[in-house]
Amino acid sequence: MQERDTFIAFINQLKAVSPTITDEQRKGFLRLAVQQHGLTVDEATEILNGAGLSIGERIDYLAIFGFSIDEIEELDELSIVNHVEVAHKKLYTASLRAGGRPRADGRTEEQWRTVLNQARDTLIDPQKRNAYLETFLSEGDRFEIPADDSPQENTETQSTEPDTATPAILEEDTPPAQQNVQTAIPESIQLIVDAPDNMTLIPAGEFRMGSNDEEANDDEQPVQNVFLDAFLMDKYPVTNAEFKEFVDENPQWRKPVKWYELGKIAAAYIPNEYHDGYYLHHWHRNNYLEELANHPVVHISWYAAVAYSQWIGKRLPTEAEWEKAARGGLVSKKYPWGDLIDSTMANFGNNSGSTTDVGKYIPNGYDVFDITGNVSEWCLDEYDRECYKLSDKHNPVSGGSIENIVKDFTISKASRVIRGGSWYSAEHNARVSNRDGLTPWITNRIVGFRCVKPITT
Repeated sequence: MQERDTFIAFINQLKAVSPTITDEQRKGFLRLAVQQHGLTVDEATEILNGAGLSIGERIDYLAIFGFSIDEIEELDELSIVNHVEVAHKKLYTASLRAGGRPRADGRTEEQWRTVLNQARDTLIDPQKRNAYLETFLSEGDRFEIPADDSPQENTETQSTEPDTATPAILEEDTPPAQQNVQTAIPESIQLIVDAPDNMTLIPAGEFRMGSNDEEANDDEQPVQNVFLDAFLMDKYPVTNAEFKEFVDENPQWRKPVKWYELGKIAAAYIPNEYHDGYYLHHWHRNNYLEELANHPVVHISWYAAVAYSQWIGKRLPTEAEWEKAARGGLVSKKYPWGDLIDSTMANFGNNSGSTTDVGKYIPNGYDVFDITGNVSEWCLDEYDRECYKLSDKHNPVSGGSIENIVKDFTISKASRVIRGGSWYSAEHNARVSNRDGLTPWITNRIVGFRCVKPITT
């Protein structure tokens, strides 16, 4: 099983830098699985298919954004990020304005924007970029992409329409890469480069939210194209140890004391209207079991999750943010890594009998861990079964604006979205598009949360 896990980890790392491989590469990976990891061809094929790798032309991410290998090796990190973001914004905007016109390379505009996002995500991340260069761009191994972008660029240059759907990462007057970029790096770029170790960048861009496949529930439909601004997301769910720091500093969110303990312990604790009587039920008084320090905190109401996120300087993710992060850059896949899931990938189906340490299982393409399995997670939105039919397609949120939801969270009574399968969930409920709702005062042994932080320009 260890060799299988090693091969799965390798394939997921590969997928993070390019979702497309050639047929020759596929054969090579199958040989690697058999010869070095002792797997059968069928086992290796299943892993490759489950990862969502597609067979097709290789795409030169450097050429898309006007790089050569020599040029990229001479630039520092901030210059590379600035060049990529400026080029991405220009091409992405042109694609949006092109509408449904046919492309000479055979792709739809939506497919082309997916390629642009994949190229951008790979090149702005030093680890992904280095892996890409080593794996796909060996010396002399150059390849081309069909070009169909001059008319789009002219369209953008001539257009006087306001740009309402471009990624909000760079200002319009950011200088092009050939100028002295180091004198004009926006603050948002600094945030991208200097993301905390426990958070990961979810890049700006469009993704397909929801599902229309045979397993989809009514509230997952219709599938919609949603555009989100960039944000940072916690790599892991909030743990018992982290939540303990919060309640120690905020006694008004402590676990309630028993009637016979009144007068012996500090009387400040969470008000009754913010929980169902089982708040931090797995803790003894206001202490967790030591062996659960790195497990996700559970028996947390939505109110307490919002309060923690405010205290830490973040907030809960919107439902759209959660799903984009969960998909890890893949399109129309059931799980964060593809269309297959088993006990080596996630803690689900009661295969462990409880929560496990965060980070035990493989991350997805955005370096997010435990997004499926371990615990289901609170989102900021009000749960609405019909919202996909009506929701805004740019930074959508149900139940009001993000600012008002956060400001007035203590008076909210509407059910809130929970996402992601837990350690107890069946395979069907572990799908990234699966939705559910829960009243905000409910606490549950399978529900926890993680936080996000917007990137502001």
